[in-house]
Order: sequence, then C-alpha cells, then structure tokens
Amino acid sequence: MSAPDDRAERERKDHWRALSNEEFDTLLAGFDPCQRTMLLYHWRLHARAEQLTPPGNWRLWLIMAGRGFGKSRAGAEWVRQVAGNDPNARIALIGANLPEVRSMMVEGDNGLLACCPPHWPMPQFESSLRRISFPNGAQAYLYSAGEPDSLRGPQHSHAWCDEIGKWDNSAERAIMAWDNLQLGLRLGVNPQVVATTTPRAVPLVRRLVNQASKAGGVLTRGRTQDNAHNLPPSFLQTITEQYGGTTLGRQEMDGELLAEVEGALWNRALLERQRVAVAAEPIVRVVVAVDPPASARGDECGIVVAGLTESKRAVVLADASVPQPSPERWARAVADAVAHWKADRVVAESNQGGDMVASVLRAADFHMPVQLVHASRSKVARAEPVAALYEANKVHHVGSFPQLEDQLCGILAGGTYEGPGRSPDRADALVWAMHELMLLQKPGPRITRM
Repeated sequence: MSAPDDRAERERKDHWRALSNEEFDTLLAGFDPCQRTMLLYHWRLHARAEQLTPPGNWRLWLIMAGRGFGKSRAGAEWVRQVAGNDPNARIALIGANLPEVRSMMVEGDNGLLACCPPHWPMPQFESSLRRISFPNGAQAYLYSAGEPDSLRGPQHSHAWCDEIGKWDNSAERAIMAWDNLQLGLRLGVNPQVVATTTPRAVPLVRRLVNQASKAGGVLTRGRTQDNAHNLPPSFLQTITEQYGGTTLGRQEMDGELLAEVEGALWNRALLERQRVAVAAEPIVRVVVAVDPPASARGDECGIVVAGLTESKRAVVLADASVPQPSPERWARAVADAVAHWKADRVVAESNQGGDMVASVLRAADFHMPVQLVHASRSKVARAEPVAALYEANKVHHVGSFPQLEDQLCGILAGGTYEGPGRSPDRADALVWAMHELMLLQKPGPRITRM
C-alpha cells in the first residue's frame, strides 16, 4: 500500500471511530445485510495500527502490552488471516492449558470463532480432535504449554502462543514447550509465530523480548489506555485508582517488563512460581501479623494474614495493610482481619511503642489473642530465612498482592531497601507471620517475646 493509501485509510479509521453510537447505527442502516456484516468484520477498518500484521519476513511477532490492549484479538485475527490466505497452513494454538485455549483463544469474545463473520463458511471446531478446520483446507490444532511433549513431533507452519507469561514455569515446562514448538515449526516458506502476553519477568518472556528485538523479530508494546475507545470508562477508572502509580500497574496496565533489583532477596519470577489460585490443602492455623507505623509521617501499618497447611507449608492469604492510619484505624483493621479469617493469634512488633501496641489492639477487640515480638536484628536479617522458605517451595501466595510483592522485591541482601515507600512495612509484617508459623522452632533471627 502506498503512502497516500496509508493516509487515506488512517483518515477513514479516524472518521469511523469518531462516530457516536447513533451515527454508527445510521451509517449501518444504509447498507444491505451482507454489506453490514462485511463492515463489522473488516479488521483493518477497526484495528489500530499496532494490532495489524507487521510487514516483512519476520519469524516472531511478540505483542507485549497491558490488559485490555487487544492482544488476543490481534492474535486471533492474524490466525484468521493466515488461514484465509494459505489453504496449506497448519497452525498451532498454544495456551497455558487446554481449557484456556478453548475458552479464550477459540471460543472467547475475542477468540478465533468470534472473529469470523456469521452466515459465511465458518471454520469447524472439532473439540474431541482439538482441531479447527477452515473451509479452504487450512487447519489449526490446540495444545497446552503444560504438556510440552504434546508439541514434540507435530509440524506446523504458523503458531499463536497466548499469555506466555502465564505458562507453567515449574521444571522449565514453558521453555520446553516453546523449544518443542520451534523444532516443529518447519512447514511452508516462512514459518511464523505470534506470541501475545501481559509482561511478566519470567525466563521465557525475557528470552522472547531479546529475540524479538533482533533481526527476524518484531516487538509491539502497548498500554491498556491505548484501547480506551473499546473499554468501559468505569473499568479504566477502577484499575487506575487501584493500581495507578504501583509497580503492578506499570506491568499490568502500561505493559512494562519490570527489571529485577539486583541483589534482592525476592524476585518476580520466584513470586510467580509460588502463586496459586487456592490453597491446595486444608489450613490448620491462621495468624495476622502487624508491623505498626513508626510515626505519623505517612508510614503504613503492615497487616498480613497467613496460614499453615496440614503439610507444614505456609500460604499468604491477604494483605490488609492500611496507609497513613490513626491507631484506632489500624487496630480496627487488625480486628476485622482476625474476625474474617478466624485467626488464632495476632503477632505484632513492639519495637515502636512497646505495650502501647497491645493496648491499642485490645481496645479494638478485648478478646483478640495478641502476642508481641521484639526485633533484635535488622529487617533484612529477619527476611533472609523467609526468602529461603520461598526458594524451598514452602510458601505460596493465594492470589496477587501487588503492593506487598513490590516491597518484597525491593529488599536487598546487603541491608538496604529499594522498593516503594520509605519502609517495607507490608513485607515486614509478612516476615513476622512466617517466623510465627514456620521458623520459631528453627535456628534463625533471635526473637524476644514480650
């Protein structure tokens, strides 16, 4: 397409997007049903430039962007384009697991089937065969990245790999799945892969960023805000209020691949490896750990809820920390956490305020089981054995705790803190919880009970 043609298409798109819902409906009313369908499913007319297939003979196109950017739609439309242009195409569709491949990549709102115009020859999805057959003879096959050996042997001409940051990183399954795919990507004249993901600092994502930045690769970055035209304003407002300015917001909204702090006791790849959706076994104990604010100058009160499972593993259940609280406010937050999680003990650091800490807590709930601990060593010295528990696969996060995890990734082995805020109050509360649940009977930082 020539430069004038490009300019004309951009102008048509700008005009199309500027239409109100009423103007859009009026425009469609002037076309017959077939023309209306063609307009609604004309991807080049709706897509932003960064969602369209890059020119050239690239092998890898990595779309790494914030949530809601339109990554999955771009991947599905690319598959549709490949299948429509090449009847010999053999396309691999790979996700974290087969249910997600089917529900997101194939049958989802932005999946492959939703991109195809209805009442036209539709691709046939044969779920039992994990296969999609297109009217012209092209075929796509479903694979789980959690089963790397399923990609050992099959040959493909193209592949769409979705949310590679979520692929199973235990035992390097994600790397194995990617390598097996590459070794079988040998059909056709120019085999190609599209990988779509929200950035996560896991080995495969870092590897593909490096690969896409070199010859033969294309790296597309983007933010949630780039697709604001197609997203509910309430959604944008909510996530901006909750995550704007946080490290997680930079990752999940701005599509930024966060660099690890050199020398930190925790890193994001480790935390992702230890994340679970639900606790895998019954929890036999729950504690609420508190790191009270040292002053009224903007410190947080770190409040973390953690449990102990039957097999003596720890699970982080909630981050109930309170920013800039009054004593009454943070004490009430602790009492609420105890009641909600049915905790059997509150562990609170008493270095700042001594008995006042216990008095404030008991004023909020007289029956609260409070145990004060005194730190005789530095925060880093207390944190080191807890970080070792994570490395040993003995601590899991049940869900995501962005502000807590930001602080953990800012604690350096050398004794300094390079995370958000003046002090890692949330992280310190977590450390106290782990000492209570996992380390009291083992050699470690000396803790004096009050």
